[in-house]
Amino acid sequence: MTIHYVCRHCDVQVGTLNQNDCSAEGLGFHQLTQEERQSMIEYKQDGTITVKTICEDCHDAMERTPSYHELDTFIQ
Repeated sequence: MTIHYVCRHCDVQVGTLNQNDCSAEGLGFHQLTQEERQSMIEYKQDGTITVKTICEDCHDAMERTPSYHELDTFIQ
């Protein structure tokens, strides 16, 4: 199973896990609500998973400008 972590704001690839023995619990997915899972995790037909996260650059931008938290995306 391949898991791609992608920034929800700028679409940069944050990282990739290539492991066959990963479980949802081992990755912490069980701690998410159903709504969070639906908005953050996308299961592809080829067996890969894409997880929407936030990269360091976007996190830093949000720390500097807290009003960005109100927006779905702040990248223009």
